[in-house]
Amino acid sequence: MTGRPSTDQSIDKEFMSTFARGLELIRSFDTETPAMTLSAVAEKNGLSRAAARRYLLTLLKLGYVSQDDKTFRLTAKVLELGYSYLASLDFTETITPIMEKVSYRLGESCSALVLDGTDIVYVVRIPRRGLIPINLQIGARLPAYATSGGRVLMSALPDTELDDLLDRTSFDRLTAYTKDRQGLGAELEQIRSNGYAIVDQELELGMRALAVPVFDRRGQTRFALNTSSHVSTVSKQRIIDEYVPILQEASRRITDVLP
Repeated sequence: MTGRPSTDQSIDKEFMSTFARGLELIRSFDTETPAMTLSAVAEKNGLSRAAARRYLLTLLKLGYVSQDDKTFRLTAKVLELGYSYLASLDFTETITPIMEKVSYRLGESCSALVLDGTDIVYVVRIPRRGLIPINLQIGARLPAYATSGGRVLMSALPDTELDDLLDRTSFDRLTAYTKDRQGLGAELEQIRSNGYAIVDQELELGMRALAVPVFDRRGQTRFALNTSSHVSTVSKQRIIDEYVPILQEASRRITDVLP
């Protein structure tokens, strides 16, 4: 007797590999290769030249890439793909003003982050000039395990999803303070209890970062609010005493306006 197909099997039957390849090709344009020839695109994406050419010409016709002689690069139209997500959360009208107030009160940057695979992705950033050397823009990605926002979002995952994410994570020792998988496990338990995460020079020497979760009205974690400062200007105790309440207050205000 044949049983009903599993959910994964049903999804596989509906999976459009050509569409997935097209998205991967768009993502292959990055800071290291912002512009590529046809041959470079084919090689980086594991495609034949003929297949890469069809993808590029399609994206060119749709306006997502431009061509200068033999070189292709993304256009600003690609931002529309990400803007649809941002618009669904109404960052511009409701959330960004709350984040701007946090940035003003702390005199530090304030960012909104989401989890994507083993990375966190910056979806909104209110920058402030400071001593932090990392240049982060919307769309920037960092390893979740070594960031405050990543740890807040990881701590909200069900155990099976968290275990899978940890199995796929490469625990590189970015500084002398970076935690390994065992140390991170204990840290995540503490984050669940505290309701915030502080990462102290584990991603970058001299940088101390704080993040809190932002919940929707059903109590589900939607994204994380993050701020960072230099160890020479703000102590860890001050972050706990002053910064945590400010970010948590902002988180509650955002929850009130989320759909």
